[in-house]
Amino acid sequence: MTAPQFITDKKGKKISVVLPMKEYKKMLEELEELEDIRSFDEAMADKKPSVPIDKAFKVLDAKRKKK
Repeated sequence: MTAPQFITDKKGKKISVVLPMKEYKKMLEELEELEDIRSFDEAMADKKPSVPIDKAFKVLDAKRKKK
């Protein structure tokens, strides 16, 4: 893993970070996986009737596209 580079303001406060694209893409993939896990956990906690898996994936894809 490459060390991130920071962009600072005039006072030296870190205001942004620069990451290699490979690490950025990996981070996005991991966030998407966490979103899926969170959605699954919410669905399991909900006592409503379940839906077919193909419909569930369509709902998840629609939620992702809205972000």
